[in-house]
Amino acid sequence: MPRWIIFCIDLGICLFSLVLAYLVRFNFSIPPLAIKDFPLVFSLVLGTRAISFYISKTYQGIVRYTSSKDSSRIFITITSGSIVYVLINIISYNFINGKFPIPFSIVIIDYMATTFLMISLRVIFKALYSEIANITKEKRSVIIFGAGEAGMITKRTLERDAGTKYKVLAFIDDDKKKQGKILEGSKIYSIDKLNELLQEDDVAHLIISVQDLLPAKKQQIVDICLNYSTKVLTVPPPTDWINGELSFKQIKKVRIEELLGRDPISLDKVNIDSQLRGKTILVTGAAGSIGSEIVRQLIPFLPKKIILLDQAESPLYEMEMELFDKYKQQPYEVVIGDIRNRGRMENVFRTFKPQLVFHAAAYKHVPMMENNPSESILTNVLGTKNLADLSAEYRVEKFVMISTDKAVNPTNVMGASKRIAEIYTQCLGKQSGTKFITTRFGNVLGSNGSVIPRFRQQIESGGPVTITHPDITRYFMTIPEACQLVLEAGAMGKGNEIFIFDMGQSIKIVDLAKKMIKLSGLTLDKDISIVFTGLRPGEKLYEELLADQENTLPTHHKQIMIAKVKEYNFKEIENTVNELISLFDKQDNGSMVKKMKELVPEFKSNNSVFEKLDSDTNK
Repeated sequence: MPRWIIFCIDLGICLFSLVLAYLVRFNFSIPPLAIKDFPLVFSLVLGTRAISFYISKTYQGIVRYTSSKDSSRIFITITSGSIVYVLINIISYNFINGKFPIPFSIVIIDYMATTFLMISLRVIFKALYSEIANITKEKRSVIIFGAGEAGMITKRTLERDAGTKYKVLAFIDDDKKKQGKILEGSKIYSIDKLNELLQEDDVAHLIISVQDLLPAKKQQIVDICLNYSTKVLTVPPPTDWINGELSFKQIKKVRIEELLGRDPISLDKVNIDSQLRGKTILVTGAAGSIGSEIVRQLIPFLPKKIILLDQAESPLYEMEMELFDKYKQQPYEVVIGDIRNRGRMENVFRTFKPQLVFHAAAYKHVPMMENNPSESILTNVLGTKNLADLSAEYRVEKFVMISTDKAVNPTNVMGASKRIAEIYTQCLGKQSGTKFITTRFGNVLGSNGSVIPRFRQQIESGGPVTITHPDITRYFMTIPEACQLVLEAGAMGKGNEIFIFDMGQSIKIVDLAKKMIKLSGLTLDKDISIVFTGLRPGEKLYEELLADQENTLPTHHKQIMIAKVKEYNFKEIENTVNELISLFDKQDNGSMVKKMKELVPEFKSNNSVFEKLDSDTNK
């Protein structure tokens, strides 16, 4: 419909409202004296309305998509016009002829009638259009978990953006006071009724609107829904809504990371704050998944400056842009550099004089390091040694190293190189005033190179999903979880400890893949398949967090323990580590790995060409 027709209809509504106002004001019997003033009154009213409509463009909105913003614009426009009538009355009474051209009672009745009719008629037309346009379309059912304010916003968003496709069948809520009641036409049930609801109706989606839902509860909901091929969606936090308004397109599928997390971690923020506030902090590997999250979690504690060090140019640039956009108040410095270059690292320490170091830079891919042991030694051993030595030389207060569960009874070069780095820093800590602290944990969800991004990519491309072995298991922790525990361990560390984190239960990778396939709405062996490729070089079926001869001591934090490990003589370790690093120039993988096995006797290669070295040793 052309906009000028909408404009004329709106003026027609104004004319009708004005006539209605006179009829109501004079009890449907308008006296001749009032009729005499009609030409002037109607000219003033309709002229003012026409000008205000033209200025505010109320007629340009598409009526069948009328929103709350359109209604607000109409309300403001009508209110402004009525205020003009009041001003005309005041001016006329005080400065012209001592009369009110438009009786105030007429102004009030006209204002209420015009506002009501213009908004309600648009809403009615929108509803009628929706029903007529979709009269033959069958709507699919949706269940919303959470009958609070977020649940109501979700329902209204669904009706506004996708009401032609879906209808809200019910709400689910744990609050017993709400259960059994009706919310905006939909009944509220307990979660015990979810199976029954899904069985009785073909439910397309269950939308989780609650933000602080515990992972265990979310896991329970997802498991029930997957049995009925119902997709589970989640509402993003309000901070992510566009212009403060939720859109249906922002409601996304639940991600596997949300199901594998655990209850929120309780942090000793007072202690962490006392360690970090006002300090200059160096973070190595700051463009990586762990290093970048450590940077984000440092910022709320208001350090004096954060030095972001990495050799990856593009990821470091992206991290710099994120800080520029989101954390303008935080002073930071971006440094491209290689931790293997002693001269470059010394310049960093000399220039910025960091008081704390979080060392997350490392090579971590097991098969790649198995095929390139020299690079593993150069980065994980020499790089760590450079940073540790400089930290001691420049009197850094604390040096927190990020290690891995693969350093326990290592079966691969990468794990062994990290264990050597652990041993060196622990020994150096006894010789210097710097407190060296190691944190050891398993796989982090969504980190660069982890199985979840790879599975997600394979599923999106149609598969197959590749897994090395049907029995392989791994410990998992979310990136924020791991980094929170790193800050906690760093704050509580007194020096020379290896902190291990409670990783929960180990998870079978094949079960993880199956759940991801289901969450994607696909059927295993019909839409996509799983292929087993065999263990990769250096890989083992089960990861450990403690070596056989190690035990642990508890800390005040139930999710952090201290590992009791074998102690070494610093001079002996320093000499052996230097010998190992010197082998790099020969590029003889066998000699390098053999020296690593001398340093770490529990290093027994698995599914690797270096198994021969273990056999030779046994002979």
